[in-house]
Amino acid sequence: MQQRALASKIGRIGVWHGGLGLVPAATARKAAAEIEQLGYGALWFGENPTTESVSLAAVLLAATERITVATGIANIWVRDASAANAAAQTLAEAYDGRFVLGLGASHAPVIGQRGHTYAKPLAAMRAYLDGMDSIPYDGPVVDPAPARVLAALGPKMLELARDRTAGAHPYFVTPEHTARAREVLGTDPLLAPEQAVLLETDPAKARALIREHHTAFYLQLPNYTGNLRRLGFDDADFADGGSDRLVDAIVAWGDEDAVLRRVREHLDAGADHVAVQPVAASRGLGLDQLRELAPVLIES
Repeated sequence: MQQRALASKIGRIGVWHGGLGLVPAATARKAAAEIEQLGYGALWFGENPTTESVSLAAVLLAATERITVATGIANIWVRDASAANAAAQTLAEAYDGRFVLGLGASHAPVIGQRGHTYAKPLAAMRAYLDGMDSIPYDGPVVDPAPARVLAALGPKMLELARDRTAGAHPYFVTPEHTARAREVLGTDPLLAPEQAVLLETDPAKARALIREHHTAFYLQLPNYTGNLRRLGFDDADFADGGSDRLVDAIVAWGDEDAVLRRVREHLDAGADHVAVQPVAASRGLGLDQLRELAPVLIES
């Protein structure tokens, strides 16, 4: 089954990175090659209002030899279903099946910045998958077909991921969410949550950096706050970049052992793969953290 094969292929530990589309291509290529050399099984990356994920995927695939490159996520409002299907087929065929298409409905404020109208994300995602499955593609294909996963948070989107794709790639979540997601997905679908990390042992410094460069932005997006409400957080937790309770729940900060404990919590809760995201100052890539964490996370 494709779901289990994908889990085996990418291994238990990968990297999620939001900064690779914001640096020169030469820098992104060098970073991707190093992440592969460090032994991480997959490289996930985002698509923000100023970047484009498919072209970046091609850059990262060309710079590497073995690692799986995955969009985390490609925004369904940015390109139509035919274009997404063709892109996935093209990259998977060109790079020996190393491409995974992570799809997401994104957030209303982000979509508005791109000039699109955000409405009924679940229905839109279902229709998008229908389009990908029904529109012909005449280029060369690979067998098995390129894997797709959804950026699913709520139960209904998780059900869609279970029924129509290889699995789910939740973002900005806790191990408790991972356990709930596994209950919805069942045994076979891939569950690959993102986990932000920061190697900083001073609580004040760690939380300040996390608020400034991570949680303050994401707490402006209602899909994330809505999901956090289901996990027991409330308005007080969302103020001023996040309460200590929320910051500590979302980001694994401290030493290497603290990060390892959080990753293991996700794995014990049912994750197949955890994509660690180094929290760093603006335009920083956090490669120093990935270097320190690689032997701890990958070899444990």
